Amino acid sequence: MKVAGIGFRAAATAADLQAALALTGVEVDALASIAAKAEAPAMQEFAHSLGLPVVALQDQEIAGEQTLTCSPRIKARFGTGSLAEAAALAGARHGAPGAGARLLAPRVVTADGLATAAIAERLEP
Repeated sequence: MKVAGIGFRAAATAADLQAALALTGVEVDALASIAAKAEAPAMQEFAHSLGLPVVALQDQEIAGEQTLTCSPRIKARFGTGSLAEAAALAGARHGAPGAGARLLAPRVVTADGLATAAIAERLEP
């Protein structure tokens, strides 16, 4: 199972999220982000357009997640280096006790900086 972790600013649209995912070049089975972003209209519209489920994660589910990239702003706010990478990893493991996950595509950022995406794959135990 491949999951796209999605991060975005409040001004982002569904098109911005699509642009971020397109930068990864990977097809996914689900989207994941923290609950507040997972429930945002832009994410819901984006998920609906792709016909994909959204995994809504609690902040503590991504805190401490080891990521390849690091944004000081995200580190201070969420306790992890990249919201997109942490959400992808946690989302890939979600609902599969004992499963691991690995990043397939590290965080990418749209040119306008409004959206980020990263891809992780579930590793079965």
